Amino acid sequence: MKIALVTYLDKGAYDTTTVESEDDKLLDFLTAKGLKIEKVIWNDQNINWENYSLAILKSPWDYFDLIDDFYNWLTLLETKNIKLLNPIEVVRWNSDKKYLKEIEAAGLKITPSYFIQRKENIDLSHSFAQFDTNKLIVKPCISGGAKNTFKVTAENVEEINVQLNQLLEAEDFIVQPFLPEILENGEWSFIFFNGVYSHSLIKQAKAGDFRVQPAHGGSVHPQKPKAELIAKAQQYVTSFAKNCLYARVDGTIVNGEFLLMELELIEPFLFLNTEPENYERYYKALQELM
Repeated sequence: MKIALVTYLDKGAYDTTTVESEDDKLLDFLTAKGLKIEKVIWNDQNINWENYSLAILKSPWDYFDLIDDFYNWLTLLETKNIKLLNPIEVVRWNSDKKYLKEIEAAGLKITPSYFIQRKENIDLSHSFAQFDTNKLIVKPCISGGAKNTFKVTAENVEEINVQLNQLLEAEDFIVQPFLPEILENGEWSFIFFNGVYSHSLIKQAKAGDFRVQPAHGGSVHPQKPKAELIAKAQQYVTSFAKNCLYARVDGTIVNGEFLLMELELIEPFLFLNTEPENYERYYKALQELM
């Protein structure tokens, strides 16, 4: 069985130093286990995908910039009957943050959200009262890496309205209250392999910023959470990440309740380097799903 570890063509648009390190270390680990696996760029036109019986989505970091091409690529794998991990139907669903509506409808807690449709004209000044907050976070429904993500206050709302209404010509957006708990306590990430909890950590933004991604100066702190908190995260995975090699549950705790921010099933950094056992857990899950 030949396996493709799927990545992207790095044109310098993103700071991917840590991601490439994780990719390479994982590749070396899986190769040492005897797997025939190699890194493959998802939209490389020279690739004959029929050479692979299995493809693992690892770091297709530009998929949201090329979303139509990405959907076409998923269809290509489907027509050639190439198994993808995570599953194709799950990846399509997870690519648009409107999936959060389904999670909420299932009775699971999410960060309060509403969605703005493409071509809609919006005035965010009405949203502060709606969420009972003085700060908002606005981002595209199909996005990653804090791209076109805005922190909105009364002071900059008119400026953001202009920018946002221009961006709404092309894509949908999601509006959420800014959660001060993220600055105070950080953002939790729980990582699961084939539905089984592996490890967790808290990501914290650098002073003066609100973005927790390492590319924006955020820091990472491994954690040993209580069983009840792991069980909360498990609910999202059990309900919405079936047969997934990996799942990352991102959220924060507000008034004692865990609120989901995102369920990451396409290209999350997995923080494998936080424990040596993480690689072994990943491999075990892969064996189960191959």
